[in-house]
Amino acid sequence: MFSGQDRLYMAKALRLAERGLYTTTPNPRVGSVLVRDGKIVGEGWHEKAGMPHAEINALLDAGESASGSTLYVTLEPCSHFGRTPPCADAIVDAGISRVVIGVKDPNPLVSGRGIERLEKAGIQVECGLLEAEAVELNPGFVSRMMRGRPWVRLKIAASLDGKTALRNGASQWITGEAARHDGHRLRARSCALLTGIGTVLADDPRLTARAVETSRQPMIVVLDSELRLPSHAKLLGGKVLVATVSEHAQEIRRLNALGVEVAHLPDGKGRVDIAGLLAELGKRGINELLVEAGEGVNGAMLEAGLVDEIVFYLAPHLIGNRAKGMFDFPELEKMADRFELKIRDVRMVGKDLRIIGRPDV
Repeated sequence: MFSGQDRLYMAKALRLAERGLYTTTPNPRVGSVLVRDGKIVGEGWHEKAGMPHAEINALLDAGESASGSTLYVTLEPCSHFGRTPPCADAIVDAGISRVVIGVKDPNPLVSGRGIERLEKAGIQVECGLLEAEAVELNPGFVSRMMRGRPWVRLKIAASLDGKTALRNGASQWITGEAARHDGHRLRARSCALLTGIGTVLADDPRLTARAVETSRQPMIVVLDSELRLPSHAKLLGGKVLVATVSEHAQEIRRLNALGVEVAHLPDGKGRVDIAGLLAELGKRGINELLVEAGEGVNGAMLEAGLVDEIVFYLAPHLIGNRAKGMFDFPELEKMADRFELKIRDVRMVGKDLRIIGRPDV
């Protein structure tokens, strides 16, 4: 159904979409290319929520050359009024003859309706070209639309023997500068970062994306059952949400005065309801959630089946058995109960080894 040239143009659209990796949230990253008589006459990508979508930017770039052309777009064109008018109507008005789509939009407001609008106008529509690559570009948006919660990515820096910190809590710096910079790219693409109060008290992290150019910083979410977040914590200053089980009015007022929002999310067992928290973040438009926490939070989320991806940065040194590990969850009695991962990528980042795995479910 698709030619080699079709694949080349869609690959170009995907590369364009990547330019919005750090900026489009809560919208998806989308790229678009217009081709007429075998030549690219227009291209565009979605840069930021509230700004024109990729298709509109490509149409503006092409001008009158858009008429009679083929549009390649990584995600189904929208058919509803949101912050911007429907892209499907603009495509029809421009006289596009064929539209090739990477993946159908998982948004129930759009899914299939954009395609239907185009086909009713007599436009040839083909969908599914480089679909897996298009989905990989927007795992968080797809997750939020289909599951009501963000894509959860754990980032773990450890020694080669799987230790994240010394027994006394010292952890800076386990990995090298290149790995830390790569971790900042994960922060920059994330809508929110999640950590536990234990990590805040031990390391006092800023949790900002500093090694890449980005026009925004992710929201910070702290699991803090007893509202112990210090008033001098370095992570304060941006948008901060504390998830707690405490109803201590004085502490809530203290945090509110610091600009911190407090969400009461008990699970009935004295802990924060993490699944409920993810659902709440989904309602707030959080697509990708990066977890940078200790072994307790990591273990709890893995055990609860709430982890979609783990990024391991393994440094080429050994710390020893008494140091802190990656995950703390109940002891397994059978090998059949182990957590299986599918390895997605393995590469060197500076002197460190980066492994990306996803739960094999």
